[in-house]
Amino acid sequence: MDYFQLKDGVLHAEDVALSRIAEEVGTPVYVYSRATLERHARVFRDALSGLHDPHIAFAVKANPNLAVLKVLANEGYGADVVSSGELARALAAGMKPADIVFSGVGKTHSELLHGLEAGIGQFNIESEEEGYELAAIAERHGSRAACALRVNPDVDARTHEKISTGKRENKFGVPLDRAAEIYTRLAQEDGLDMRGMAVHIGSQLSTLEPLETAFEKVGALIAELRDKGCAVTHADLGGGLGVPYKAGEKMPSPEDYGAMVARVTAKWDVRLMFEPGRVIAGNAGVLLTRVIRSKRSGNGPPFVVVDAAMNDLARPAMYGAWHDFDAVAPTGDRMTAHIVGPICETGDTFAMDRECDALVAGDLAVFRTAGAYGATMASSYNSRGFVAEVLVDGDRFAVVADRIAAAAIMDAERVPDWLG
Repeated sequence: MDYFQLKDGVLHAEDVALSRIAEEVGTPVYVYSRATLERHARVFRDALSGLHDPHIAFAVKANPNLAVLKVLANEGYGADVVSSGELARALAAGMKPADIVFSGVGKTHSELLHGLEAGIGQFNIESEEEGYELAAIAERHGSRAACALRVNPDVDARTHEKISTGKRENKFGVPLDRAAEIYTRLAQEDGLDMRGMAVHIGSQLSTLEPLETAFEKVGALIAELRDKGCAVTHADLGGGLGVPYKAGEKMPSPEDYGAMVARVTAKWDVRLMFEPGRVIAGNAGVLLTRVIRSKRSGNGPPFVVVDAAMNDLARPAMYGAWHDFDAVAPTGDRMTAHIVGPICETGDTFAMDRECDALVAGDLAVFRTAGAYGATMASSYNSRGFVAEVLVDGDRFAVVADRIAAAAIMDAERVPDWLG
């Protein structure tokens, strides 16, 4: 459920008409609903209520906006980060250092040091080499780093190939058949407190079966490590639950996920950790856009050109992803159209042959389910600026990320004197 609903014929975010936001802030603009974020955070947490003291860390890469993170910090969520920039954002939003998990396959020396100095709760190590580097840094720092070893279970998540992370050919984690020996060696390092295993097989999973398969492999690995005398007190099960991008689409519920986790991990005797991202933020945001014009090319459907583009919402161009496209003030009339942006790329296409609300120049529309992997993936391609972001709370709203004009981006560039 989300809080983007028609009221008196106009699409609202909670109690704020999206037409009002367009008038006062301009378009394109991302609009987030605080009530939706809070509801999703609570539903996910309640789904894990059968587990003992689960740790939940929001995957910051899904939506790193400070206001969004603050909402989730107020809900008791920690943060799963994959860069120093995300770590800084999590801390700035009030997330406790002890509740932050640092993931990512390519942590630099400075990022490892940053995490140590911040006193984060856990590093998810993705290679033996990273483990030794972190151990050396921690020893020089006079501390020990709490760590989990990320394992690659070679499980097909049955999701888009570019967001699959748990197959043998993917870059993430250590191979399952080498994990026990690597964990055992790293556990001998004075600078490391090896305390568990981590796994994450991909994003936008539409079935629980791959997750259950991966978790069973982790459970067997935990038993093997304990037989070897290694301590294992934590297991990070990552995230990956899919969300419906199409009206009527069904995805596994958090309740079904929680029940599966409770059953599979019943005898593990560890503290379980989770890193939801899309399932919390996805349906909590829309991208509000305005139609520039409609044009025809041949006898096919018209091209509806909107002022949002692939630099604002990259998922359709990158992944062929679907986003429902709805008018802010639907008339009841329908049309079939190609929905495209103004960028000089054929790839700047949101939908082809899409049946949608009838739209003409000046009309407002939204791309739904844009609260995750939306603004965070934006660029300034074609020398376009960065889109603004708004958070709605009941009948009020605030701009929580300013629109960055193309001129401001150009101000950061310099032409050296020697070019004359």
